[in-house]
Amino acid sequence: MLKSPSKIRKTLSSLSETFQLRAFAMAKIPLLYWCLPSVVEVTEERCEIRIPWIRRTKNHLGSMYFGVLCVGADCAGGLIAMNHIKKSGKKVSLIFKDFHADFLKRAEGGDVHFICEQGPEIRELVEKTLSSSERQELPVTITAVVPKVNPTDPVARFVLTLSLKKRD
Repeated sequence: MLKSPSKIRKTLSSLSETFQLRAFAMAKIPLLYWCLPSVVEVTEERCEIRIPWIRRTKNHLGSMYFGVLCVGADCAGGLIAMNHIKKSGKKVSLIFKDFHADFLKRAEGGDVHFICEQGPEIRELVEKTLSSSERQELPVTITAVVPKVNPTDPVARFVLTLSLKKRD
């Protein structure tokens, strides 16, 4: 069965984004690399990251370890912000100021997907940051689901405060 040209472009884009994310992780934050995040989709509006449900990401009960869940939330919120910063062509420091997590169910039975749908708000934050000398902040919400088990029922919700500052 042949894939359509648009599906091929989307697949190649996801592979390229995954390679870039893992290269960044290996160079700057090796723990992220160890969790093997993959980019399912990244657009102007949304980012979806997948972390495999494998031995190295599980806890002693067989569900995904809460630290790995936090890594997925970090990747989903951070990647969409990094892409908006990259498109601006300017230097901006990105950190997460704080982190809130609600673990709703055990994340088990399949890979976990982390979804951030605040792209337009994050783009506005980047623009505001570039026009100001002050640090700018935005609470970013990430939802985690296990599509193999139930694609609409969240296993966790995260709110991370994205903090940006223009660099000289």
